[in-house]
Amino acid sequence: MTRSSLRLVVLGDSIAYGTGALHADDTLGRRLRRALEADGFDVDLHVLAVPGAVSAGLTAQVRGAQPLDADLAVVVIGANDLARFVPPEEAAAALGAAVGVLRARGTDVVVVPAPDMSSVPFVPPAFRPLVQAACARLQARQAAVVEAAGGSVAGVAAEVAGDFAADPAMFSADRFHPSSAGYARIAAALAPVVLAAARQRRDEAAA
Repeated sequence: MTRSSLRLVVLGDSIAYGTGALHADDTLGRRLRRALEADGFDVDLHVLAVPGAVSAGLTAQVRGAQPLDADLAVVVIGANDLARFVPPEEAAAALGAAVGVLRARGTDVVVVPAPDMSSVPFVPPAFRPLVQAACARLQARQAAVVEAAGGSVAGVAAEVAGDFAADPAMFSADRFHPSSAGYARIAAALAPVVLAAARQRRDEAAA
């Protein structure tokens, strides 16, 4: 089978960057690259994510990505908006604008909305329902703006939350960021959506 070239950019926060992973190959971007390469793509990976970034910080990241003319962007954002009490409407508007700019340049976009931070070990059990509700509100706003801007939403949080809540090994030593095992679980949930977007782009180019 003829291999297809794919320029992939990863934007967003510390999860997109890979904070907490023991080795660079354990990070989300590199795991996704391997999944795409196994599917017949030659991947040019650029990780432009910034640890600590909130959604408003995507403006600068998207600007930095523009010279790359990426085929596919994976955006992981929302945890810091929640931690810093950024209003959901404000965070979602910034995300929607970033996705719109990427789509206008011909880049396909897959967004991973905010994680379910109620599973973070140091959140007191009594507060977990409130945290979970706040996460769900932001996730819903994010999904709406991403779809309106022409992006795809990867509902990873719902798929991995149980594993993170049940297994402390999913978290790194700081008990906040994913460990290498945590990144493996996130990548396993995310890869099918990323592969679907890449395959669709490949099929449309071949048509």
